[in-house]
Amino acid sequence: MTRPMKTLAIASAVLLLGSSLASAQIRFWTTEEQPARLAKQEQMAKDFEAKTGTSVAVIPVSESDLGTRATAAFAAGDLPDVIYHTLQYVLPWSEAGILDTEANNEVVEELGRDTFAPGSLAMADFDGETAAVPVDGWTQMVVYRKDLFEEAGLEPPNSYANILTALDALHNPPEMYGFVAATKVDENFMSQVLEHVFLANGASPIKEDGSVGFDEAKTIEVLEFYKKLAESSPPGELFWQQSRELYFAGNAAMIIWSPFILDELAGLRDSNPPAINDDPTSTELASKTGIVTRLSGPSNPDGAAWADIRYFGITSDADTDAAAEFVKFSMDDGYTSTLSIAPEGKFPVRRGTADEPTKFVDAWAVLPVGVDRQAPLSELYPADVIANIVGGLETADRWGVEEGQLALASKIINSQVINRAVREYIDGERDAAATVAVINEEIAKIN
Repeated sequence: MTRPMKTLAIASAVLLLGSSLASAQIRFWTTEEQPARLAKQEQMAKDFEAKTGTSVAVIPVSESDLGTRATAAFAAGDLPDVIYHTLQYVLPWSEAGILDTEANNEVVEELGRDTFAPGSLAMADFDGETAAVPVDGWTQMVVYRKDLFEEAGLEPPNSYANILTALDALHNPPEMYGFVAATKVDENFMSQVLEHVFLANGASPIKEDGSVGFDEAKTIEVLEFYKKLAESSPPGELFWQQSRELYFAGNAAMIIWSPFILDELAGLRDSNPPAINDDPTSTELASKTGIVTRLSGPSNPDGAAWADIRYFGITSDADTDAAAEFVKFSMDDGYTSTLSIAPEGKFPVRRGTADEPTKFVDAWAVLPVGVDRQAPLSELYPADVIANIVGGLETADRWGVEEGQLALASKIINSQVINRAVREYIDGERDAAATVAVINEEIAKIN
């Protein structure tokens, strides 16, 4: 082929590709179906179309219906091009062929693997590929009275040992409870808190070979620690409501909560105002609050964070090129808009670019949060708190992810076997070793 002919062929191929993308329409399923959030996604679709010529149909799908709808669409050969979905679907959909794992992995590579929080990538590993593109996430937090810790010369509550030391120094009921531990067995809140505390000590119900059973020594350490948390809490069946109320009233030194408390702490939501003083719009409590996301136990000094990660999944029925361009846009030029849908619960799993390593973290920190009033997190919390909030995604984990047994882990959690046994141990019905045996016996029946 002569040089002019070769050049013409390449130019024609580029024009054909551009024409294909420009005339394409892709379908995007999203579980962010609240009207305000949906409007932001529709604006992003318009921005993408203006840039590329590819239109995007934004289709809301209820999270509770997502699994069955995806399975039915796959059977009919009519999957959307891209799905915004939770962690729980990454591995099952990869195994079923619903996700185009190769396409998703290529997007991660093109955006720069090193620009993503490692934990978010590890959770989506499927046969060495990143099976879906991490979008955003949040980590459960130890929320604590930083001012009281500093006055008492205490280290931040980022380990079992530091928390126990703080309980000894600060627990003075009823004026001040050291902690508000989750003890209401039938509340999912207790399940989340317990998984966080177990992960912190490297204790998991799933073994590497896929069998189940907690390590006795690690689990006894967890149980003994959690009992001390409960003993430094008010009596009764406690869940998220009491945790928030007591902390907001200035009567708790530490609680475990999700980041959706951050705007409430700063007096930005009238339905749940802080009551530490007479001004429900005050930012005083936020200014006195510290955050820990990565907690460690004696058997796991590196610690772990409990995280909920969301992903973009390019599907096996997708117009792959157009879908990949949309995902890359949403994770790059449009990433700040993606995070702005709900900044208090959408931490940036992509921290920045190769040239600007903290670009997206910096942009996220100044996005407004709040309901009745709005302000950026960076105005409400100091830089070290912002860093801790995002830093939990570095070691983000969940039971069963590493072993490829997330579905089994979910069944174990949902059975509430662990909640019941822990509560019975707290109430003195059996000792720690016997409690581990009961848990292991019960979870062995789950499949």
